[in-house]
Amino acid sequence: MAGHWRAMLARLATQATDDPATLADHVARQAADLGLAFRLTGDEQERAWPLGPVPLLIGAAEWSHIERGLTQRAQLLERVVADIYSTQSLVREGKLPASVVTGSPHYWRVMTDTPPPNSHFLHFYAADIGRGPNGEWRVLSDRVRTPVGVGYALENRLALSRATGDLLSAMNTRRLAPFFAELRRGLAADCARSDPRIGLLTPGRFNQSYAEQAHLARYLGLLLVEGDDLIVSDGRLFVRTIQGLKRVDGLWRWMDSRFLDPLAFDGGSRIGVADLYDACARGGLMVSNWPGAGVIESRAFGAFLPQLARAMLGSDLILPNIATWWCGQPRERDHVRARLDQLVVGSAFDQPVAGLPDAQFLPGASLDGVQRTALLDAMARRPMDYVGQEIVKLSTTPAVIDGRLAPLPFTLRVFVARDGSGQWRAMPGAFARLAGHGDIRAALMGRGDMSADMCVIDGKPVPPDSLLGGRAPAIRRIGGMLPAKAADNLFWLGRYIERAEMTLRLIRAIAGGSIEADLGPSLASPTMTRLVALLAQWGAVPGSGAAVGPLCATALGDSRQPGSVRALMGVVANIGEGLRDRLASDFWRLVRLPFPRFDGAVTETLLEASSRMIDRISALAGLAAENMGRGDGWRFHDMGRRMERAINGCRLISLFGGDQASDDDLTVLLDLMDSQISYRTRYLTGPALPPVRDLLALEPFNPRAIAWQAARLAEHIAVLPTLRADGMPEEPRRHADALVARLAPLTGDMLTMADIADAESRLLGLSDAIGQRYFLQVHKTESADILA
Repeated sequence: MAGHWRAMLARLATQATDDPATLADHVARQAADLGLAFRLTGDEQERAWPLGPVPLLIGAAEWSHIERGLTQRAQLLERVVADIYSTQSLVREGKLPASVVTGSPHYWRVMTDTPPPNSHFLHFYAADIGRGPNGEWRVLSDRVRTPVGVGYALENRLALSRATGDLLSAMNTRRLAPFFAELRRGLAADCARSDPRIGLLTPGRFNQSYAEQAHLARYLGLLLVEGDDLIVSDGRLFVRTIQGLKRVDGLWRWMDSRFLDPLAFDGGSRIGVADLYDACARGGLMVSNWPGAGVIESRAFGAFLPQLARAMLGSDLILPNIATWWCGQPRERDHVRARLDQLVVGSAFDQPVAGLPDAQFLPGASLDGVQRTALLDAMARRPMDYVGQEIVKLSTTPAVIDGRLAPLPFTLRVFVARDGSGQWRAMPGAFARLAGHGDIRAALMGRGDMSADMCVIDGKPVPPDSLLGGRAPAIRRIGGMLPAKAADNLFWLGRYIERAEMTLRLIRAIAGGSIEADLGPSLASPTMTRLVALLAQWGAVPGSGAAVGPLCATALGDSRQPGSVRALMGVVANIGEGLRDRLASDFWRLVRLPFPRFDGAVTETLLEASSRMIDRISALAGLAAENMGRGDGWRFHDMGRRMERAINGCRLISLFGGDQASDDDLTVLLDLMDSQISYRTRYLTGPALPPVRDLLALEPFNPRAIAWQAARLAEHIAVLPTLRADGMPEEPRRHADALVARLAPLTGDMLTMADIADAESRLLGLSDAIGQRYFLQVHKTESADILA
């Protein structure tokens, strides 16, 4: 492997022009473009993903040893979990202390004698492994509750491939895609239907690895769902969609068992699904991994796995644990007490315990006299709560630190999954975690940690993936299901984007954005007063009275004002996070662009900042217009924009297009509704009230007119799914058609302010009707129409 390392580093050095910082920046940009991000505990905002530019290389022979060890270990853990929740022969025969099982917070007695489909308790298994200075690999921990890291491993590979061109293929790097294809087939194989509907159950967008979960759901074609999206009826699991309730055949869960069902597990859970246990018990639902499987994650199990392997598999572990002593046994407890300075002491069941404040592990040698006494006293009172483990000495890998190559100790999180035939298959790669200032034993990334791609290098070229000989899926020309919550988010995403654009147009009008040769309305004019009052009404500024420059600066960039452009774009980003599995990476690139800097004066700088933000919002609209498939999701997003634009149009015409409107009022109104050029190409005279009203309210060919928005809303609603079997229109359809019919016979000289007020009232009623019919109503009685 030395030759591969030298060739790889030489290639990276050439690409970076001998400046490692350049390469690191390039890889970081690729990671950002892919939307890679994560959160530390307590973070409100996501952090950039710390991907290093230097991959870690492992040869095929060394990987083969790891692969065999992982497969053996997965088989062993499957058997142990199956025994714990069925015959419990390991405890009855004295091979496993009962307190090692019952002491775990992840043991759930309710799951006893509740077998999973095909008796597969585990579909997915991950292990943290480390390589010692002598080259021997050891397992640091087993992970079956949530497979955190597998999505990041995939994204690391994608980002590194983009940044380094053909480097990885030139080194004969094994591909990851076949593993994920088999993972998808393995999940489907245990579902009751041949073409199952599988959801990825997420705790929500504030979870530390939500970005990873959304990426995996999109990559694998799974439905990203939260607990509120799901409901159990008659022992079957369903997802709430705009088409009614649709059956779900399987769940890949990314939350702990305790949160899954508040009726069966932890009653305090607010993110689970009531009666999910009932769906499991009746045998109609595949859940990966089976609830309660996390019992084997406790560190106390590490002390017994070697002997369990000999008893259940008839062989020693190929990948040994780090040496572990559970203090619930007298001899082991005395061993830990006697060698405290040479060991690390930790909680046996990953719970806070006395003597280890704010730390899961502490080296015994780091304790002062008072701490040592407190720990030994605590161990004497409840010895079963503690384990001792050998101190981990890890080998290092090169990383770019402050623009220079430096060695960092690393661990690998490796993954195995059941394939379509039920056999275990290891992913030929890993999520490499490089220790910064965090705890290398922790489950998630810590502050200062880095990640890297791990590549398995073959001795011969890796053949390209081929679908020849495989069963091709049936051709479809329909979009996937749209959950009610996703429809809600898409609708409001459109509304907030449109609201931000209109606020920017108000700012530009105040700052002098008229196309007239002069500077537009004077600062003291009634038109300007109304513009400023509207900004205050929308929450963009605290009130009137300020000079134009500071006023516009506040409306543009003060996040403390809920209606400012910065605050509105923050809401856009937050809503977008909940749609991460449905939005392209280009969306995130636009939303995450730095907010424009400006000096706050009524100068070209402020106008340019507003114009740049309008350009950015126009680009978001362009992405939706050109890239989104014309399915139900696109329709809800477009309905959101049409709804907000129509409501704003009504309010602007009421404010600036009344019977006593001045030339300044009508000029500003045409500017705000982006119809100045359309008006001037049609009418040679200056602004006049009837033609302005007609163009902005009733013109069926003006994409800014109220009537145009109403027609598009009616078109969208007409093709959305209906739950009625009698052919009668649903409430949103009636509202939309009535609005179009109300506006159709009018002309500009007939239109009154009462008509505008009526149109706004109808739009608000239509918005409510859309929400009641299509969006998630958690406390609403479910429809009796349950569709397969």
